[in-house]
Amino acid sequence: MKYWLMKTEPTSYSIQDLAKEKKKTTCWDGVRNYQARNFMRDEMKRNDRVLIYHSNAKPPAVVGTATIVKEGYPDHTAWDPNDHHYDPKSSIQNPRWSMVDIKLEHVFDEPIDLPTLREMKPLADMELLRKGSRLSVQPVRKKEFDAILKKADV
Repeated sequence: MKYWLMKTEPTSYSIQDLAKEKKKTTCWDGVRNYQARNFMRDEMKRNDRVLIYHSNAKPPAVVGTATIVKEGYPDHTAWDPNDHHYDPKSSIQNPRWSMVDIKLEHVFDEPIDLPTLREMKPLADMELLRKGSRLSVQPVRKKEFDAILKKADV
């Protein structure tokens, strides 16, 4: 099993939106970074666990957990010229982008904000906390995942 962090802007799609979905499940579409795409396409597996992170929020924070329920498959939003994730270089025959499906596990009672994450010693080497780190999908070490769950009292 692997562990991941997936960023979302809460004004676009929040953990509360995920909680309202039928079966509390959604596709994680619209990722347009090759490294993040490769993680979803090649490395994320069913039952891997995910930290959901609200970026571009005040303050940014880890807000809950999810599980991968469907492994990487082509992101169809890239083929729709009316979708803001449209990519004219992607096609059904040659898809450039991938997505996975996730299912909500838990919404934290209290979000764990970025300043708090920075203070946690087990997270000293966490990708999220590296200066200049902007990946929307990134690996998380088990010890980091566990430390965040402990802090969230989950």
